Amino acid sequence: MTRTEALKPISFDQMTGWAADDHAAALRAFQLSAQEIQEAGSGFRRASSFGGERQDWLPICAAALHAGNARNFFETWFLPLKVHDTARPAGLFTGYYEPELRGSMTLSKDYPVPVYERPPELVAFTDAEARATHLSYGRHVNGKAVPFFSRHDIENGALAGRGLELLYVSSWVDAFFLHVQGSGRVILPDGKVVRLSYAAKNGRGYTGIGSLLLKRGIGTPETMSMQFLRAWMLQHPEQALELLWSNDSFVFFRETQVSDPALGAIGAAKVNLTPLRSLAVDRTIWAFGTPLFVDTHEPPEAEQGAAPFRHLMIAQDTGTAIRGTIRGDVYWGWGANAERNAGHMKSPGGMVALLPKALARRWAP
Repeated sequence: MTRTEALKPISFDQMTGWAADDHAAALRAFQLSAQEIQEAGSGFRRASSFGGERQDWLPICAAALHAGNARNFFETWFLPLKVHDTARPAGLFTGYYEPELRGSMTLSKDYPVPVYERPPELVAFTDAEARATHLSYGRHVNGKAVPFFSRHDIENGALAGRGLELLYVSSWVDAFFLHVQGSGRVILPDGKVVRLSYAAKNGRGYTGIGSLLLKRGIGTPETMSMQFLRAWMLQHPEQALELLWSNDSFVFFRETQVSDPALGAIGAAKVNLTPLRSLAVDRTIWAFGTPLFVDTHEPPEAEQGAAPFRHLMIAQDTGTAIRGTIRGDVYWGWGANAERNAGHMKSPGGMVALLPKALARRWAP
């Protein structure tokens, strides 16, 4: 499928749920991206299929920061394009959230598991080194590019005692789900909350441990969820640790300050995430800041069941498992409801991309 075949013009009136959406909430999320694009535009340092160039977005970003009527702003500055994908016509929308963990700034028997900041020797490889190692990141040993420590190495002390520990949490299971989500809130014994955001990965390949359980005949594709996985790991702690070590990927974090408590941690787009408005996407396809109208449904386990989920969302994050044109990970926020909905969400659906008019006409004349 060519790029022009993937996007087909559609009118706003043809978009089910568009008129009923909270456009002001979408605009507030977009304004965070607009400010970042104006100041740095870090997301445009990597090319994307439909993102265009930073200059395609600058006039829109300037207008967004002074916009009054939110719906009028989006309908004035963007053209809607229905997204098609022959590889996955039905699309797939999953969810993620910001877990809340109990932790401590000091090591103890109750909090034995470290959360690490990025080690200074973890570096991006040159093109030649990447070709030689088949990895984008790693470390140098005696001047030679080699893979960074694996999860097994790190969880068995490869980085211990170097002062890289940000804080400590109660279990490897909690730490693992923090890694999966990429951000979290750690509640300390005195009630203080430390906000953690993604800093880097070790560069090793990611292996989904849910799929490994399925291969072992544990669970089914229908029952497999974050909640199922957590329950199994807690019931089988020794097997769980061995399972975790099957996934070489390891995530490093940084502490972040969030001035607005209604916002989440900072996503890959360098802006704070907004619950139900921030979407993790395949960044090789969509530029950070792209408004995407998602038409799917909540998981059956949600409070109101599998209710329609039709929201204008902003591409503000990404993830290892987020690959494809109609593929998104909905940021649900934090708390019990967010954990439940994010953990169970595996919904088919459609997507309409809102692109700057000149850019839209380039892909769908």
